[in-house]
Amino acid sequence: MSDLANQPLQAPGKSLGLAGVLKNRYLLKLLVHKEIQVRYRGSVLGILWSYIKPAVQFMVFYLALGIFLGLEKGLPNYSVFLFSGIIVINFFAECFSNGARAFVVNGALIKKIYLPRQLFSLSTVWVGFIHFIPQVLVLVIACFVVGWSPDPKQILAAIVGIILVMILGLGLGMIFGVANVFFRDSENLVDMFLMMATWLAPVMYSWTMVAREVHVPHIQEIYMTNPLAVGVELFHYAFWQPTLEPSEQLFLLDNGNWHMFPHLLTVWVPIAFAIALLFLLIGNLLFKKFEGDFAQEL
Repeated sequence: MSDLANQPLQAPGKSLGLAGVLKNRYLLKLLVHKEIQVRYRGSVLGILWSYIKPAVQFMVFYLALGIFLGLEKGLPNYSVFLFSGIIVINFFAECFSNGARAFVVNGALIKKIYLPRQLFSLSTVWVGFIHFIPQVLVLVIACFVVGWSPDPKQILAAIVGIILVMILGLGLGMIFGVANVFFRDSENLVDMFLMMATWLAPVMYSWTMVAREVHVPHIQEIYMTNPLAVGVELFHYAFWQPTLEPSEQLFLLDNGNWHMFPHLLTVWVPIAFAIALLFLLIGNLLFKKFEGDFAQEL
């Protein structure tokens, strides 16, 4: 009893930040299960929509850009190039958009009981990852069909790309999730940013087109400060490049350098991680500052 009396008092429900999530893995598992159940309640196809929606998206872009606008002629295996970028954007979009709505959607829980509220943000990332895996499997099968032969460095690049996009989506999701509690206009901003995201990364076109068509000093460097563009290029390096024949690789050589963005792995990946971690830090700080007002605002 004396030991208890000597312990310092702590405010109830004080957040431990993202570190608190590690102590509540069981709650995280329950939230992820709940998110999946709610999303597909009353759905006939269920998780199959993870295959159908990106497949339809791919066909539309492939017909419009690859066939009608002729981008397929300039990039060998354009279908692999396109799909590997699409699934990265879709993964980011799900993490970002669901994270931005996580606190509002779970407002009833937030008002009734205390639990580490970062769990809501992290659960959206795991739900996005669950939907991301089937798309990666489809991509891998397609790559093997066209002669995919990656080396360990390229496999590692894909894993690094996934981690990068997860951190970026979690950080931005937390920032806009906090903002959305106080200003519902934040959801419209998120939708607008996601509409732009597909076009601000080399998903449907090569980064060389940006350098060639946009005559702005250092446009390549400015363009690659977007961590999402780095994530897409990592997937191109891991999945698209190993499907090319030696003759096609020689065709894409530019002044002795590979078609991949120069210094991607040594310079731009660390920069992208620094920017993504900065967003995550900002999101965590905003969360800690305003978490106490969530129940009242919701």
